[in-house]
Amino acid sequence: QVQLVESGGGLVQAGGSLRLSCAASGSVFRIKSMGWYRQAAGKQRELVAGISSGGITNLADSVKDRFTISRDNAKNTVYLQMNSLKPEDTAVYYCNARYGERYPFYNSWGQGTQVTVSS
Repeated sequence: QVQLVESGGGLVQAGGSLRLSCAASGSVFRIKSMGWYRQAAGKQRELVAGISSGGITNLADSVKDRFTISRDNAKNTVYLQMNSLKPEDTAVYYCNARYGERYPFYNSWGQGTQVTVSS
């Protein structure tokens, strides 16, 4: 089992920055990749950024010049550094972990953290 606890959300003015943290516990050695998703009011959940166990990262086009995903393996924590925030970044952000030894992999989700960007 893998449990995820998120923190770092909040209210920020446009142009500001926030750093989201996602701490994993349990069978962390089984994690293959982790990522951040977000869901704005009235919108579908979308992938924001991901990082594989090999360190390969990907970000959505809408955030790739502003956000950075990173991982601290010693702390079993993944971060999402969000800079130059825009009101359209307002959403509930969810951490995700894919884990297991073989397909099909399991998926674990964080509780979600609200990010609100004011104009």
